[in-house]
Formats: sequence, structure tokens, C-alpha cells
Amino acid sequence: MADQQEQKRLAAEQAVARVSSGMILGLGSGSTAAVAVGLIGYKLRTGEIENIAGIPTSNQTRDLAQSHGIPLTTLEERPIVDLTIDGADEVDPAGNLVKGGGGALLWEKIVAAASRRYIIIVDKSKLVDRLGSGCAVPVEVMPFGWTTHLHAVRELGGEPNLRTDAEGKPWVTDGGHYILDCRFSGGLSDPVQVDRELRKRPGVVETGLFIGMSPEVIVGRAVRA
Repeated sequence: MADQQEQKRLAAEQAVARVSSGMILGLGSGSTAAVAVGLIGYKLRTGEIENIAGIPTSNQTRDLAQSHGIPLTTLEERPIVDLTIDGADEVDPAGNLVKGGGGALLWEKIVAAASRRYIIIVDKSKLVDRLGSGCAVPVEVMPFGWTTHLHAVRELGGEPNLRTDAEGKPWVTDGGHYILDCRFSGGLSDPVQVDRELRKRPGVVETGLFIGMSPEVIVGRAVRA
């Protein structure tokens, strides 16, 4: 665990080294992205960078960024993001991702799509040969009619489970939606098709499959483009 934390810190340091004064920054969610947020706040306080503004990808990240003194803005005010730094649950050799373990996949994908430069920071445990082989694929759905998607996921080879909170109630995203955590035995042989078929369904808001976004992936000290 200590080695994993060190890898996260090293990856975050390399990513934050690319932050320059005056940038609009997409601030990712999750434990690795949180390290980057802390480093950005430190650079602001020490005067190493200035005149930046962050766009958080979750309410949790918003609160964290504010605690570090990072000025915030919105996509309505600044629709083009210079650089986004985020984490991932899985990364395949082509740079495709599974994201959404923390439930922020919709906002994360919106911010990523608005970014000129997209950096993903991970420790080596997140590298996989096939997406979905080590974690569930989150699918964000409208609460109305959410059960209608269960059979569709099974038809695609997955086993869906509604994400719930500590009280057993449906876990609700910052956008007011539910999440189906979908397990695929052996991983996804065709993540593009699965993503396409799920997103065609009325009521499916977004999937945690980030396909073809070509991020710069930083793993510890090593960089893969």
C-alpha cells in the first residue's frame, strides 16, 4: 500500500509539473486526483503558479479544491479547459479507460471532452490488458426505469448491480442519477460496441468507458502517450 501511494504521488507530481500560470484546469475526482489537487494548491500558496482557475468534476473535488485555496470557475464561464488531470480505475494499452468507481464519471467525461490536454495519473495496478477485467464498469442511468437496463446489460455479457449506500438505498450521483456497476467475466472483448449499445438506450446517461480520448497516461515516473 505504501508503494502504491508513492506511485500515486510520483504520478501526480509529474502531471502538476505541466501546470502553468493562467491555466483553466479540470480537477479530477478520486484518491490519485486528490493528490494532484493538493499539489496545485501548494504551488499556488508558494507563488510557483498564479492566476489559475479550476473546474471540479465532483462536489467532493470542489470542496477539496476550496480547502486548498484553489479559485474555481465553471464550464459556463470557461467552456475550454487548458488541462485536465484525473485518475482512472483501469487503463488498457491503447489508453482507453474505465472510470467512475467514485461515481463522478459523467462530469469527468464532460470536462475531459472540453479539454485541450487530458492527463490520466495512475499507479501500475490500474494497467490492464482488457478493460473490465479487474473492476466493474459503471453505467450512469436515470432513476426512472432503471430496471429496464438490467436485461440489456446481461445481453451484452455483463452482470449489473445497482450501487447502494451504507443504508442499502440507491447511491445518487452529483447529477441526481443512479449507477449500475456492471461486471464482465474476463473483461470486455469489444468495449467500443458495449459502450455504443448502452449509450443508445433511453435513460442511460453515460458509461464509465472512456474510449478514444487519447489521454497522456502517467504511471509513477513513467509516461505513456
